Amino acid sequence: MTPLDTAWLAAHPLPGPEADTDKNARGRVLVAGGSETVPGALRLTGEAGLRAGAGKLQLATVERVAIPLGVLVPEAAIFPLPANADGELGDDAGAALRGYLDRCDALVLGPGMGAKASAGPVLKAAIAEPRADLSLVLDAAVIAAAADHVADIQAHDGRIVLTPHPGEMARLMRCDEARVAADPAGLAQEAARRFNATVLLKGSETWIACPRKGLLHYPGGGPGLATGGSGDVLAGIIGGLMARGTGPRIAAAWGVWLHGEAGRLLAERVGPLGFLARELPGEIPRLLARPG
Repeated sequence: MTPLDTAWLAAHPLPGPEADTDKNARGRVLVAGGSETVPGALRLTGEAGLRAGAGKLQLATVERVAIPLGVLVPEAAIFPLPANADGELGDDAGAALRGYLDRCDALVLGPGMGAKASAGPVLKAAIAEPRADLSLVLDAAVIAAAADHVADIQAHDGRIVLTPHPGEMARLMRCDEARVAADPAGLAQEAARRFNATVLLKGSETWIACPRKGLLHYPGGGPGLATGGSGDVLAGIIGGLMARGTGPRIAAAWGVWLHGEAGRLLAERVGPLGFLARELPGEIPRLLARPG
């Protein structure tokens, strides 16, 4: 086990933009998910992607909230997706989403999706055709659906990051939560091998496992991060870093550190509890400029 600290980050730097870079060279991140119940989740994920340095942002969500989301996030292109009767992404959303994938370098799938979303069909469509120049973050409701698509995820040759919390990890690995609590590090490594993916088991402390790589451990950014929308921000940071050309393991590690340290900064300024998930992205550029 290796601690995820500033020494590790210094040894594994992010790709830096060239002086003459433009927004296309910095990559395009597409965030897909949301619902009529949680229409603002993609705002959190998308802003985090931009704050992490992605050049372009695209948001794909249920059609009835797409225009208000576009007004809320004027930096983003907005793509509507079909909804079901519960206001969640429906069965036809996967086919529509596939039509947008050639326009992005990284896909973040799942933020804001609830239990009544058609997570399985949407995930199946999104991962059906692996592409060497497309990385993915699978978050929230699609993590449980991933348990039925092991071979399809493996086919992406390590370009996928899974971000479960303990309950999602239990569903992903089809085990009880007691096993997750008893051996989080071992289970994260087992999941990474099973899916041939980077697995980020998040909680009060975070474990990052990747096949054929050492296990990373981050002790946590404080209890204030246990708030609604915090995970959406983390997924967006990782997606933004991957859109810039960062490999999945390094993007996951930097994402965890940036998210946790943003929580520490807000705890010092606002208080240990009570800061909001939407306040986290604003801390990222300063942390990127001067890690540690």
